[in-house]
Amino acid sequence: MYEPLSASARHALQRAVADQAVDRSSFESDESARDWLLAMSQRLRGRLPDSVARTEFLRTVHYEATRAGLDPQLVLAVIQVESNFRKYAVSTAGARGFMQVMPFWVDVIGTKDHNLFHLRTNLRYGCLILRHYLDIERGNLTRALGRYNGSLGKLWYPNLVQAAWKNSWQYAEGSASGMTAVANHSPVPGR
Repeated sequence: MYEPLSASARHALQRAVADQAVDRSSFESDESARDWLLAMSQRLRGRLPDSVARTEFLRTVHYEATRAGLDPQLVLAVIQVESNFRKYAVSTAGARGFMQVMPFWVDVIGTKDHNLFHLRTNLRYGCLILRHYLDIERGNLTRALGRYNGSLGKLWYPNLVQAAWKNSWQYAEGSASGMTAVANHSPVPGR
């Protein structure tokens, strides 16, 4: 469901979507990149069997999530619930791609040449939209996820995402396998 944006919010989102720079890593070090990519790749292997495509996907998720101030594992949980990692998924409502972005967002914050099935475009939009809703909801993840899904006030969708995040995508940096659950992990850095 479309909610009108203020002029300043629309401008900020347009600027963020227009910036296509991805030539730098979003990881703090080569070691943290290797560890995170290995841990997440093992979990994703059954859904994305091609190792090169899987690594590119994970690097892009990490970059776009970090860029938007989101936990990359939260974004993986959203993708799991929204599309089950299907690049060309289309919902009955018309949402597209990994993060199931509604096409009206292209008119609101993008340009006609933005393809919501393009990996980076879809992840950039999805992460920015979720960040926007987190800001509107002052960090309340449950309400932000409800807005993202168009089910504000209902708990089924936020509960699905948070369960996927906790049960499938939690990651403790520096753990031997990267598989350790994080007990008190903040959903948004700095919050």
